Amino acid sequence: MSSEKALREQLAEFLDWKNAHVGLDDAVKGIPPKLRGAVPKGFAHSAWQVLEHVRIAQHDILDFCRNPRYEHAMTWPDDYWPKTPAPRTASAWTKSLADLKRDRKAMQRLAADGRVDLFARIPHGTGQTCLRELLLVADHTAYHVAQIVDIRRALGIWKT
Repeated sequence: MSSEKALREQLAEFLDWKNAHVGLDDAVKGIPPKLRGAVPKGFAHSAWQVLEHVRIAQHDILDFCRNPRYEHAMTWPDDYWPKTPAPRTASAWTKSLADLKRDRKAMQRLAADGRVDLFARIPHGTGQTCLRELLLVADHTAYHVAQIVDIRRALGIWKT
């Protein structure tokens, strides 16, 4: 196997990393609907807010990587965090998870695509590369997975 192919496979796996810590799918699995919007004492966000934040950020980064007409129109932090602690509807949680998984798979395809130069600067960016953005998504998600686990621990709904 070539070094480039090995790198691409590792990057794709890294986006859904589960080897060194729990993955996002397991971190959110089984959170009771009534606790998805609960903000434990001492915490800034609910599990819903963190999940939706990860989805929004990942989608924005994916769009930045593959859309040559991308324009950064979102404002930090307001547009990257949901306004309410709980999902507005019961289906919003399910939709958020489905959209996040769909975009994660698209990021994995991007990582694996040999036609994508991982080291080339993104033309409409300010020096970013696809490699940087893929690593950013993985790192960002891992950080927030830990937050979800901590929220669950504080709510007494995390089983190790």
